[in-house]
Amino acid sequence: MRRDLRIGPRTATLRMPALLAALLLVACDRQAQTAAADASSAAAVTSESAAPTDSKTTAQTGRIVIAAQFDEGGIFSEGLAAVRNGPRFGYIDTSGKIAIPSQFDFATPFSEGLAAVGIGSKYGYIDAQGKFVITLQFAAANLVAFSEGLAAVRVGEFLTGKWGFIDKQGKLVIEPQFDSAGSFAGGLAVAAIDGKWGYIDKQGKFAIAPQFTSAGTFSDGLASVRVGDFLDGKNGYIDRSGKFVIEPQFDSAFPFRDGLADVGIGDQYGFIDKQGNFVIDPQFDFADSFSNGLAAVRNGDAGKYGFIDKQGKVVIAAQFDFADLFSVSDGLAAIRVGDEQTGKYGYIGR
Repeated sequence: MRRDLRIGPRTATLRMPALLAALLLVACDRQAQTAAADASSAAAVTSESAAPTDSKTTAQTGRIVIAAQFDEGGIFSEGLAAVRNGPRFGYIDTSGKIAIPSQFDFATPFSEGLAAVGIGSKYGYIDAQGKFVITLQFAAANLVAFSEGLAAVRVGEFLTGKWGFIDKQGKLVIEPQFDSAGSFAGGLAVAAIDGKWGYIDKQGKFAIAPQFTSAGTFSDGLASVRVGDFLDGKNGYIDRSGKFVIEPQFDSAFPFRDGLADVGIGDQYGFIDKQGNFVIDPQFDFADSFSNGLAAVRNGDAGKYGFIDKQGKVVIAAQFDFADLFSVSDGLAAIRVGDEQTGKYGYIGR
């Protein structure tokens, strides 16, 4: 999921001070996260109990599956979503019931059966029952727990520590040596050394030399990269050989999903195909990646979020104060009703 931030290199975790370092890691692969459901559907709950709501459908308003009731709500993955009521995070299932009680200061989506969580200043990995499989020991963890059997972790402090990769037993299989690192996709992971980003293989060797100002995780066989500085540079897309398939021309560019990628020209966002042609012209002030055939969009800084289909047609009317990706695995999207300070998160279906 991508927070609505105008920075560049979204899969999904939740807001808190300890997360700021991890956000730097995913700057060029961010994914949307903001939205809200109708306030009339909100239900009061304690920090350890959730109140599911009866599903209801209203024309072009989305189907409310879990009432807006959480202080924060993350994306569903593998049947669970991280939520917060009060100071701690736990996990709910797709009915809205608490599956793992609130106890974490930091929580991420499940991936390959594990989720990265933090308590205090240390991070480890839990299974779907909430049991630690890899104990709290790392200074920081990637927002995506595991991909292709490996996860990026940081050993050492924010300014001086280095990133490497562990396996599902918590063993370091690629020694900490990178200034930043992302998830593996198709055998390659984005990694940075000395301010430049490239791509490593599973032996930790650079398959695509560090040369880009920013770079995103491969998705649908392509990865967004930036050439030039953050002020005047442009973004394009490379293939797994490092060759440009879509020349740098965009002010911002995000992963391909469902065959389309959201890109920015100036302050406007639209969607391109894999030939670099606009399928949906730049017209939105914010646009998230497509997932399950829908993408969250917004117009106006104080505007509402809704969802469009791949033809650019509005299928869920703009009404939310934040809207996240529809989960590929579970078909639900987090939304927010109200502002960031006092609003509540719930979940809608298509």
